[in-house]
Amino acid sequence: QVKLVESGGGLVQVGDSLRLSCEASGRSFSAYAMGWFRQAPGKEREFVAAIRWMIGSTYYADAVKGRFTISGDKAKNMVYLQMSDLKSEDTAVYYCAVVDGPYGSRWIPDERAWGQGTQVTISS
Repeated sequence: QVKLVESGGGLVQVGDSLRLSCEASGRSFSAYAMGWFRQAPGKEREFVAAIRWMIGSTYYADAVKGRFTISGDKAKNMVYLQMSDLKSEDTAVYYCAVVDGPYGSRWIPDERAWGQGTQVTISS
């Protein structure tokens, strides 16, 4: 079982940047793809970004493309989400996840291994 712990959230202003971190423990996740999801108040959880370790490809939701960058350090079991030019609509709890995909543009998270998430709040 993989345990995921997110950190790095906070309260920032529109246009600012933040870097989220996700530490994975348990079984090695190097063979998997990892992703970030977010959930805003009153909305469903949505895909943000994913990285496929074996081929190094990255994938982004249209809403964050060009502003967010996903990366990782397999040796440290870490996944990062660098967020720039933040907008008020980026306010949400951000979660990392082991993911499977893509299926079209859809990524399937492993529901057994959600972390506690990290709150990102953008003030205007």
